[in-house]
Amino acid sequence: MAHLNTQPNLPSPDEFYADLLAAHEGLSDDESAALNNRLILLLANHIGRHDVLCDALGAAK
Repeated sequence: MAHLNTQPNLPSPDEFYADLLAAHEGLSDDESAALNNRLILLLANHIGRHDVLCDALGAAK
């Protein structure tokens, strides 16, 4: 894998998970899926490296 960090890297993973769940509160299934899609695209843009993103796709699959 090309520089994909799969080791724990969040200082407060439980806090982020709670924030993620809160962002989905009150959303329909379609709205929740759309939020996830937007988040993925924003984070992919932030990463900005096709090779790393492809490694992430493979790891997630």
